[in-house]
Amino acid sequence: MGKDVIIACDFAGKDEALAFLDLFKEEKPYVKIGMELFYGAGPEIVREIKKRGHKIFLDLKLHDIPNTVKKAMSVLSHLDVDMCNLHAGGTIAMMEAAIEGLTRPDGTRPLLIAVTQLTSTSQERMENDLLIKEPLDKVVMHYAHNAKVAGLDGVVCSPLEAAKVHEVCGDNFVTVTPGVRFADGDIGDQVRVTTPERAKEIGSDYIVVGRPITAAADPVAAYRRCVSEFVD
Repeated sequence: MGKDVIIACDFAGKDEALAFLDLFKEEKPYVKIGMELFYGAGPEIVREIKKRGHKIFLDLKLHDIPNTVKKAMSVLSHLDVDMCNLHAGGTIAMMEAAIEGLTRPDGTRPLLIAVTQLTSTSQERMENDLLIKEPLDKVVMHYAHNAKVAGLDGVVCSPLEAAKVHEVCGDNFVTVTPGVRFADGDIGDQVRVTTPERAKEIGSDYIVVGRPITAAADPVAAYRRCVSEFVD
């Protein structure tokens, strides 16, 4: 499986997002479209960015009763995205329903991955806010195992957990890891973070990088630095 850097295009609207992508004259980076941009610009932004030749990770983190998620995924299946996701906390039944809805009549579908625990979640927050008393690492692995049982392709997890996920779920089970910062950068609101180089060593398949690229003085140079440290 090839590694790749996914840029989190967390912009409020279409013009800002496309102006950012216009900076890239030579590369066509893999792009994450999250809630902010999707809710601000609608499905048309997916079509526009795809038309420009970018791969797309549609990061909407669905979490609802199985039937609702199935119907929502059926709608999303008409968008030409390469990857989408949901929350593993929605249960195996919800994840199975999501695959059913996402699969097109010809049998094709985007990669479907599950969020285990957000990289802003610490052991203390999980225990106090969610009343989950098990160790964070154990919870992440249990959620990853459930995603595999449900037939999903992989999970979103901290890069610090990628190697363990592969141990539990196999080398072909995709790990998509946000919480990546340069060694000389600010970690922002993330808790479980590491560098692109270390994420490569640990075993992340994809890293998702937002502000270290989008807020950089030279975003193209920052992207190339990420690729150099993680892929090359």
